[in-house]
Amino acid sequence: MAALEIYWSFRSPYSYLAIGRLCAIARAYDVETHFRPVRPLAMREPDFFERGRKQFLPYLMRDFPREAERLGLAFGLPQPDPIDMDMATGKVAAEQPLMDRLMALGIAACEEGKGLDFARAVSTRVWTGGAWSDDASLSEAASEAGLDLAALEAWARANKEKVSATIEANEAAQLLHHWGVPLMVLDGEPFFGQDRIDSLVWRLDQLGLKRADRAGRPD
Repeated sequence: MAALEIYWSFRSPYSYLAIGRLCAIARAYDVETHFRPVRPLAMREPDFFERGRKQFLPYLMRDFPREAERLGLAFGLPQPDPIDMDMATGKVAAEQPLMDRLMALGIAACEEGKGLDFARAVSTRVWTGGAWSDDASLSEAASEAGLDLAALEAWARANKEKVSATIEANEAAQLLHHWGVPLMVLDGEPFFGQDRIDSLVWRLDQLGLKRADRAGRPD
């Protein structure tokens, strides 16, 4: 069976733009899907925004809402930002409790085979400007994905080393192909960016991987 690896970040607006279509692909195609959450670039390369080009963030803030509008998706800035960072200087705090919690929950959801669904439920809250970081909001998101927040957190507490090792492995595997997200790798062939999902679908169709029970149905 073909294998599709998905490298994805809770803080990436482009990952949010992609997640609905990625869930649809996992349902519609006969592929073994491996969802691999990675930490945001601000944690993987803490000095990126300090040394980056000044045009990066202004362009992002123009492009993301435009793409969301084009795709018919709601959008809004995270409240709060999952990353503790000074937006004026680009300096990233050493401690990142919100993202550490999200990553642990994401890995726990993957253990239940529902990483994609959990990511969709959480990112829909993060990137539409609504409440997302409190227990009630995360519990609601977990329930939407068919999961229980308390059970996810209990597993994460009991498996801290596995959580860390999985994140490390995901990030190492990601760098074999690209450094950005969302990154989709189909049997070793990488497709980077939410604007390459159509290319991924084209390749899946070219390989004849559409599920028989989904043929002809819109996603």
